[in-house]
Amino acid sequence: MVTVPDIAVQTARALWAELEPVHDVVYFAPEARAAAEAAGFRGFWRGYFAMRAAPLGPVGAAPVTAAFHGFHPSMVARALPGVWSPGSPDGALAARLAGSAAALRRSGLDGAGPAADPAALHRAAELAWAAAGEIDVDGRVLAAANAALPRPDGDLETLWQATTTLREHRGDGHVAVLVARGVGPVAAHHLKIAAGETDGEWLRTARGVDPDAWAAGAEDLRARGWVDATGALTAAGADEHDEIERLTDRAAARPWGALGPERTAELAALLAPMATAVLAAGDVPVHGPVGLVRDGR
Repeated sequence: MVTVPDIAVQTARALWAELEPVHDVVYFAPEARAAAEAAGFRGFWRGYFAMRAAPLGPVGAAPVTAAFHGFHPSMVARALPGVWSPGSPDGALAARLAGSAAALRRSGLDGAGPAADPAALHRAAELAWAAAGEIDVDGRVLAAANAALPRPDGDLETLWQATTTLREHRGDGHVAVLVARGVGPVAAHHLKIAAGETDGEWLRTARGVDPDAWAAGAEDLRARGWVDATGALTAAGADEHDEIERLTDRAAARPWGALGPERTAELAALLAPMATAVLAAGDVPVHGPVGLVRDGR
């Protein structure tokens, strides 16, 4: 059993809030979308599944549906495995690095903008890579696949890949918590919506869930007593939501315990203006599917 300091658990969510925007440019920034198109992945969702699943190799729909957890199987099957012809996992890996670095450069993270000077960018990349090297990969398919990739050339590329490995590590842990507590993908969506973290109709459409399955997920939460007839969180539902997030933080704490409090605090301070700059660029949705909250920023 891996033991991590309490301070690392408390830090895990705060670090995620700074890491997530840096990672998310790969899906939403025009540079990343253009790179995906040039690599043969036409359309937003084909690009999304190709770019995110690429570390797994030329994988089909079933394992990606399981690993990503939140998508309806039919939505994943519209992209996979078809995206691998004429595209390829290697092409997607190259495209996501190049497109993400270009987007971060436009946001001022290239060492010349206000978000980071060259020394700060280099230090953030070094610390993030060190943290990513300390993740525990047992049972974490996406994290393990990303951690197995070689270190890229360039500080922006290194920073992006490290934040990606760390966010997939947290995501894999979150899925494990949901599975252990018997919360299926659609029920998990409804719990997030009831907590005020994202928009319901937007999320239903973005995850390809049909109306009947969506209604069944809502009924699941009502039957558990976690939401009332209006879909609002009950006290029991709020407690469950908080417990899921607490357990997710604990599952994500290993790299921060290994990095240590001083270097973790240093990385957080370096990442904060970078994440703010990325969000200010306007490409990454503030109230997206992951329910990101950054202290009102």
